[in-house]
Amino acid sequence: MAKAIFAGGCFWCMVKPFHKYDGVDQVISGYTGGHTENPTYKEVCSETTGHLEAVEVTYDPSVITYEELLEVFWRQIDPTDGGGQFNDRGQSYEPAIFYVDEAQKQAAEQSKAALDASGRFSKPVAVDIRPAAPFWPAEEYHQDYYKKNPFRYQMYSVGSGRAKFVKEAWKDHGKEQELKQRLTPIQYKVTQESGTEPAFRNEYWDEERPGLYVDIVDGTPLFTSKDKFNSSCGWPSFAKPIAEDKMEVNLDTTHGMTRTEVRSADADSHLGHIFDDGPKELGGLRYCINSAALRFIPVEELDSAGYGEYKKHFE
Repeated sequence: MAKAIFAGGCFWCMVKPFHKYDGVDQVISGYTGGHTENPTYKEVCSETTGHLEAVEVTYDPSVITYEELLEVFWRQIDPTDGGGQFNDRGQSYEPAIFYVDEAQKQAAEQSKAALDASGRFSKPVAVDIRPAAPFWPAEEYHQDYYKKNPFRYQMYSVGSGRAKFVKEAWKDHGKEQELKQRLTPIQYKVTQESGTEPAFRNEYWDEERPGLYVDIVDGTPLFTSKDKFNSSCGWPSFAKPIAEDKMEVNLDTTHGMTRTEVRSADADSHLGHIFDDGPKELGGLRYCINSAALRFIPVEELDSAGYGEYKKHFE
């Protein structure tokens, strides 16, 4: 295992982005770069310790490279803001990359130079690259904050301006154009613009054949007909996904409601919402999913479609 240390403003928002990648074993929130030992959150926030809020990523370099981690890091921050990140201002929120050896230093410098030269931002990249210093884990209540306090985490991510910036600044315009050409208008509106198709007037709300439902964008298997049930809501409803790690959940406060949005983890497609009014004998959840976000593959076509390994779900 190897370690990488990144400071990107509030460490609450820097854990989840790394956690979802294969090869990442652990992400710890903490403090580094300062001159005091065992600092507390209150001390670091006082701007008297010299420490930055940071995360220490433990990873398997045979599965995910340091260069790939750098790409994840850049896409969570505003690289041109050296005075803090979003609503969090001050020295303790400054962005920085802490290298643990010469190879990481060179990789970080090359990655920073490439981002500067890309022209993505009109201002220069303002992220420091520094030698690693002692890393002090933060208090336990800060660890995995997005899991312990999902509502507050999402409100903070949105309220600070981070969520909107990341979505707009790092938009892949090439992918955007490709998807506009490949998807139908309603498929694009649902998956890329978080739209909703009409109830009872969509492709799979009353589909009863056995089969597999995959992400319309990248083909990732998401649900099977074994977990599909009739909820009378007018959209396909599932009790659970094939694998929890293929899903991302977010707080959705649009349209004057508070709901739990569900997105596909790999393609970041908006799928629908999760409710707690599903059949209790199936776990009590209802994954209310837009047909336009899915492609249905009948059991008899799984082999020809390249999904033969999923026939075991129907045995």
